[in-house]
Amino acid sequence: MNKAFVKESDGDDDDLEGALPAIPAGSKNYMTPQGHQRMKDELLRLIDVDRPEVVKIVSWAASNGDRSENGDYIYGKRRLREIDRRIRFLTKRLDLAEVVDPSVHHGGDQVFFGATVTYENQAGEEHTVTIVGIDELDPLNGKISWISPVARALTKAREGDSVVLKTPAGLDELTILEVSYPAK
Repeated sequence: MNKAFVKESDGDDDDLEGALPAIPAGSKNYMTPQGHQRMKDELLRLIDVDRPEVVKIVSWAASNGDRSENGDYIYGKRRLREIDRRIRFLTKRLDLAEVVDPSVHHGGDQVFFGATVTYENQAGEEHTVTIVGIDELDPLNGKISWISPVARALTKAREGDSVVLKTPAGLDELTILEVSYPAK
């Protein structure tokens, strides 16, 4: 099929990973050791397991003849592009990674990268968040990126301190109730 009739492009589509925030200019890609290991494991699985399986399927499908109407071939090539795109993304992010072990602050009461912080807002609602790297964020499970407004407001404050958070609804005062770090 002529490429003019296909909506796919062969260009670098790393922008599709845009669901994650960009690393701020001039800063490093901070990660916890666990987050770094998860990304390495995913990269190795893609390279050693997923990609070879898809290559095998595409090769088999290509040997069947007419590729223009061969669903296994078309889907396989598309899946191969997705895997290659993810491999490029993970490789770039891991190359920029700065692994920070939050356990060095164990027992401290000041908020830094890797801290688990329990705070209370002006409405009296308690929240517990863990400050992690951009690639590790999981807001539904209380993991927020170190570049998020909440994390930036909390950073360097201590237990008992109150900090001001700028929100779209106005200013909110957060009172830090507890700061903890994982043990070694």
